[in-house]
Amino acid sequence: MSNFRILVVEDDRSVMNLITTTLKINSYSYLCASNGAQAVSLCASHQPDMILLDLGLPDIDGMEVIRSIRSWSSAMIMIISARGEDTDKISALDCGADDYLTKPFSVAELLARIRAAQRRMQYISTKTEENAVFRNGNLTIDYVSNIVRLNGEEIHLTAIEYKLLVLMAKNAGRVLTHSYIIDRIWGSGIDSDIVSLRVYMNSLRRKLRNGNDGQGEDMIVTHIGIGYQMIRIESGS
Repeated sequence: MSNFRILVVEDDRSVMNLITTTLKINSYSYLCASNGAQAVSLCASHQPDMILLDLGLPDIDGMEVIRSIRSWSSAMIMIISARGEDTDKISALDCGADDYLTKPFSVAELLARIRAAQRRMQYISTKTEENAVFRNGNLTIDYVSNIVRLNGEEIHLTAIEYKLLVLMAKNAGRVLTHSYIIDRIWGSGIDSDIVSLRVYMNSLRRKLRNGNDGQGEDMIVTHIGIGYQMIRIESGS
């Protein structure tokens, strides 16, 4: 899976080195955090696809980190912890974790579980592309035909505008940072690209407002200095 990014959250340096060395050897892109606060911050700013999370962090209990991240992110969360009791596993899964690996673990099993997570994400993404029609208020996006309609009427978008709209739609309700959007749309994170992003986003928002009784004005909102967010709107409102 291209651009698959992993956030490793671990305060034990030896375990961190083992995991990151394994990821590097296997050509995975990764970020590192040694405490809960840093993990939440990096997750918000870089939007990783998967999080490898230790529960025994020095500042915030891992369960709270899961709850915080899961409240706005759909990233895959795999717990890597010495807590091996069933009650701990159940609690983590109930909080929103997707998988649980008990320390000590084998590198082979870690990689197998990461590959399994990638396959699940790819399957979900493929099924969405093939079958789903996104609806938000009076806006619909047909992912198969690449047709966007507002109040039932087709609106014409440039290729970049369409990619931006689809990215926002697939992350509806989440605040996407400037760097995350630029990386996904242009494949780079150069600060000067923020100017281009603003131009395209302003054009997209203007097209969403036209003929939509002003509703589209609030569909994509700006978080000054951070990024953009598509607001969920009830159908027919």
